[in-house]
Amino acid sequence: MPLILAASLLTPLITLCYAVLCAVSPFGNCRKCSGWGFAMTTDRKGRAKRGKDCRRCKTTGKRIRTGRHLYNLWRRTYDRGTAHDQPAATGSPFTPNQNQGDRS
Repeated sequence: MPLILAASLLTPLITLCYAVLCAVSPFGNCRKCSGWGFAMTTDRKGRAKRGKDCRRCKTTGKRIRTGRHLYNLWRRTYDRGTAHDQPAATGSPFTPNQNQGDRS
């Protein structure tokens, strides 16, 4: 039983730490090129040289973290759903508007 309790307490802690990491450092090293921005190759003598540019990170060596990407998607959806530039309603939705006149 203590193992289940430890696991249930550890899961939110790990999630919270990852959320803080995504907020503080939204970009991590590219997994394909290990943050170099290009592949390392060797010449015919065995010396290391620069290879082709990394297509995944477009030679920056950085990628956006998954948690930050999900947060950006959620925030973009939330902003589109709540229009900030629309004027506020002046009257109650249950009372007739004075501008429309009587509809008897």
